[in-house]
Parts: sequence; structure tokens; C-alpha cells
Amino acid sequence: MGSPPSGPPVQRDVKFPIGAGVLEGTLAVPRGARGLVVFAHGSGSSRLSPRNRFVAERLQNAGLATLLTDLLTVPEEERDQRTGRLRFDIALLGMRVVAILDSLAGDPQTTALPVGIFGASTGAAAALLAAAQRPRLARAVVSRGGRPDLAAQILEQVNAPTLLIVGERDEEVLALNRTALAQLRVEKELAIVPGATHLFEESGTLEQVADLAAGWFQRHLVPNP
Repeated sequence: MGSPPSGPPVQRDVKFPIGAGVLEGTLAVPRGARGLVVFAHGSGSSRLSPRNRFVAERLQNAGLATLLTDLLTVPEEERDQRTGRLRFDIALLGMRVVAILDSLAGDPQTTALPVGIFGASTGAAAALLAAAQRPRLARAVVSRGGRPDLAAQILEQVNAPTLLIVGERDEEVLALNRTALAQLRVEKELAIVPGATHLFEESGTLEQVADLAAGWFQRHLVPNP
């Protein structure tokens, strides 16, 4: 896979028009990046999530560009904070990821980079839905503490190699992921992080998530020399 690029990544703010609104994000591209990972955050989270930012930094150090973006507009986010409904609208969130993938495919800075999706919690279902909708654009999927069961109706249509990462002590979500794993018809793996709960707050567990994700994306996004 070669040595990761040196020096800090070049970052820029990006906006994705969605109907009458706009989604905001941060694109970070290391020198010599050979792949791009789009983050689909989970329920009640945002592109500013410390956990996703930590994983994104690890991926950048591994030579992968990252896009941290919100899947709801500011007014939608405010409404969701009151009702908690939009965060479970997987069809809506999935199509937002699709729109982002389409936009990246037309961006000169990212069009040549193979793309993977990193989904957390409900964002994992959105990631899988987008992968099913855009099989030529989404090359790999990683789910962290995800709810792939919320996309159960399309799991058999996913063509992207998929890694499901779940904490050992997150028992309910672990059971849901085992069921989803059986439905996937692609190269797949379930990685269980010892001692971890749903948010991977235990010492060293988020580092394991980041290392697992980096390995999966490097394996499936970075071309063999």
C-alpha cells in the first residue's frame, strides 16, 4: 500500500445544494491521497462529532481524503433536535448521501478518487442505501456501531465490500448486526471490539475502530501498485 503522504491535508469547506437548502461539510485531502471516505454520521450527531473527527484524522494519516458533512440542513437539524424524527428517516438520509456522491464525482479535486462511506449509528443504514443506489461510486462501506437493520430491505442489493464494527458490550446492536451480516451478499466482515460499548468511549476502543476502518478502506479503495 506504500507509505502515507507527509504533511497536513489541504482542507476546504464545501456546500451541497439540497432543494431549497444546503448541506455543509469539510473536505480534507492529504498530499497524494488515493481514496476518499465520506462520513455519514448517526442520530443526533454532526460533522463536528469528536469521534468522527478522530477517525477522519486517522484515515488522513493513512493517506485517505475525508469528507465530514451534515446530512440535514440547519433548519432540519433544529427540527430534529425537537422531534428526533429526521435522524431515523433512512430514505431521506440515504438520498442525501447519494447526492453527495454524485457531487463528488463531478468535482475536479475528487472525481479521480475511489470513494468509500463510513457510517455511524443510523448513518450506517444511509451509507448502505447509498451504496446500493450508486454501486459504481461507492467502493466500500464501514459501519461503526451501526444500524444496518434499518436498511434491511436493500442489503442484498449492496455491492460494496462491507465491514461492520460493533462493541462487544453493545449487545442489542451486535445482535442486529449479526442478522444484517447474514443478509449481505458481498465480501463482508463483522469486527467485534472487546470491552467496547455503543459509543466506543472505553480506552483504546475508538483507536481500534479507526485502525479497522483504515485497513478496510486501504484494502478496497487503494489500487494495487
